[in-house]
Amino acid sequence: MQFIPLLEETGMILEAGRWAILEALKDYEEWSRQGLKPPRIAVNVSPIQLRQKGFVDVVRDAISASGTGSPGLDLEITESLIMEDIVGNIEKLRAIRDLGVNIAIDDFGTGYSSLGYLAKLPVNALKIDRSFIITMAKDPDSMNIVSTIISLAHTLNLKVVAEGVDSEEQSRLLSALKCDEIQGYLFSRPLPAAQVKAKFLAAAGATT
Repeated sequence: MQFIPLLEETGMILEAGRWAILEALKDYEEWSRQGLKPPRIAVNVSPIQLRQKGFVDVVRDAISASGTGSPGLDLEITESLIMEDIVGNIEKLRAIRDLGVNIAIDDFGTGYSSLGYLAKLPVNALKIDRSFIITMAKDPDSMNIVSTIISLAHTLNLKVVAEGVDSEEQSRLLSALKCDEIQGYLFSRPLPAAQVKAKFLAAAGATT
């Protein structure tokens, strides 16, 4: 809540964001080289990054520098940010998709997307904002919103991911609603790359 806004205020988010993308690509390439078959790695994009005219070049250069043949990278962009300059952002996102990078709309349900434009956006997934997930078990309105977003995503042939899943009850409800993926503390808190490999990837690689 303090670190990211400070990076944005000082403009350092541009370099930090470039670094984060490159590190994700390098980790994916290294784990793939070791035969660990990692999942795609998601990186959040700051509004300041996407607003830069050269943002597509930043992603392209990072892919080139990482030596990644097939980048297992997802970029997560907030719903409200995409709607700021819908025409310009569609062009940027299409160029990024052409690089083999997937795009997810983050915090979906908190903005004001036009359904007409949503169908045209070159995105692969919708991520349901955690504010709906943490209340869905007790609040019928939140449950209805989650159900509607899942149905909408599937109608548009998009993957849907629930953020902030902390309990087995939430997981069961989302499974019943046919949510494609979930993320949250139910599985793990954030970990350094080396611990991710030891806890998740090494075991998975041994069984494949």
